[in-house]
Amino acid sequence: MTIRTILVDDEKLAIQGLQLRLEAFEDVEIIETCQNGREAIRAIKTQKPDLVFLDIQMPGFDGFSVVQGVMEIDPPLFVFVTAFQEHAIRAFEANAVNYLMKPVDEDKLADTIERVRQRLAEKKSTDDVERLKNVLSEVAPEAAEELASGEDAETAGRYEKLINVKDRGQIFRVETDTIEHIEAAGDYMCIYTGDNSLILRETMKDLERRLDPRKFQRVHRSTIVNLDQVRQVKPHTNGECFLVLDSGAEVKVSRSYRDVVARFVH
Repeated sequence: MTIRTILVDDEKLAIQGLQLRLEAFEDVEIIETCQNGREAIRAIKTQKPDLVFLDIQMPGFDGFSVVQGVMEIDPPLFVFVTAFQEHAIRAFEANAVNYLMKPVDEDKLADTIERVRQRLAEKKSTDDVERLKNVLSEVAPEAAEELASGEDAETAGRYEKLINVKDRGQIFRVETDTIEHIEAAGDYMCIYTGDNSLILRETMKDLERRLDPRKFQRVHRSTIVNLDQVRQVKPHTNGECFLVLDSGAEVKVSRSYRDVVARFVH
């Protein structure tokens, strides 16, 4: 799948530099470049790109104004590119895929493009299902109802509701809904339920497979959080932030996982 892309920056050299770096990705097609916010809004509405790399500080319409200006259409994915770190939290609020500092680091750009691919694949899958549902609802309404109920049952049944934890010579049956967050310590997982903590011998990767990703998300290399338990987002330095949980515990979200924060502030 080709990722149709627009680059927006008031500095020509910045656009040229990003163009050169993006040549390494065969599936990225640059369909237009813009030097101000007005051009960008017009191009996005006309070209309907998959992805926009967007400078934040531009004369007239800044990057956030561009995002606001295209909200009435099905918006593309946005990646903010800027020299100013203090805009990170507003980038979260705009539900950006990522936030890149100038000059753009090649490894971080590669990570960003991979995130874009995943987002687009998920969107395509969702769109395909919705189209199927719409057709079925018109020609076979009973089949459409069965499809919807079948999807819910399959998703719900795929992940565990209870986890058995052997700790201190005892076996505890922990309901996954009560888990607040999980921290890794080597091959051991520390499971926190708000009023208790248990040690489970298992890798983070294996435990993630057992938990419903609609609720449990990695927010740090060694931390998983139950999204239902999040009550507040507190900005921190260097593009990081803290999630405040029901128990009052605070969990740091590292920059690598900051797209998770968009779920709470968008």
